[in-house]
Amino acid sequence: MASVIIFPAIDLKNGECVRLVRGDMAQATVFNDDPAAQARLFENHGFDHLHVVDLDGAFAGKPMNAQAVEKILGAVKMSVQLGGGIRDMKTVSGWLDKGVARAIIGTAAVRDPEFVREAARLYPGRIAVGIDARDGRVAVDGWAKTSDVSALELGRRFEDAGVAAIIYTDIARDGVLKGLNIEATLALAEAVSIPVIASGGLASIDDVRRLLAPDCARLAGAIAGRALYDGRLNPAEAFAMIEAARSAHA
Repeated sequence: MASVIIFPAIDLKNGECVRLVRGDMAQATVFNDDPAAQARLFENHGFDHLHVVDLDGAFAGKPMNAQAVEKILGAVKMSVQLGGGIRDMKTVSGWLDKGVARAIIGTAAVRDPEFVREAARLYPGRIAVGIDARDGRVAVDGWAKTSDVSALELGRRFEDAGVAAIIYTDIARDGVLKGLNIEATLALAEAVSIPVIASGGLASIDDVRRLLAPDCARLAGAIAGRALYDGRLNPAEAFAMIEAARSAHA
């Protein structure tokens, strides 16, 4: 896909930048104790979008790493999308007013679909839905519980709501560098007209190459976490590949 966007990820736990394995808070690796510095590093590498998750907030149901998020927003010019603990309109408007480009609603999308619809109506283009799936079922509360709702069902629920994007995460692949679940992500993207961003498992330049294949043209991008932190994915190489694909389609 010629316009694929790679979103580097910053996951916040206790004010630090961490990566988890399949969402397990007990398996947290701290990669940087200064999230704002990490954000600047990503910006210096050439990224212009950033994916931030307040992990503690996802469990608590309210923002828990607000100070770290605000420091990130003050440190970079990147477009920041934020998820984790966004369960009411006050939190949505608070973050959007502070400079978050896009608020990601996950758990509340399962429990209160009307809230998502109202947020998307009030803030067109600035509301995304996070669909985190375990064996095809949507997980909630920081992935601690699994609902009866399927990923496809939840995606279709917001088909006419004006949602800007769906971030689809395969929990089984998250943090384990096994490669993106392209099959499941494409199945969701083909079921809805909402742009879908792939998340969970991006491991190397091979995943970027796969995202640039013709059948992935429906996807809006992918989120990269551990592969960037441990050097398995070279940003310059990824950008060069994306630019070459863009030129070829020009």
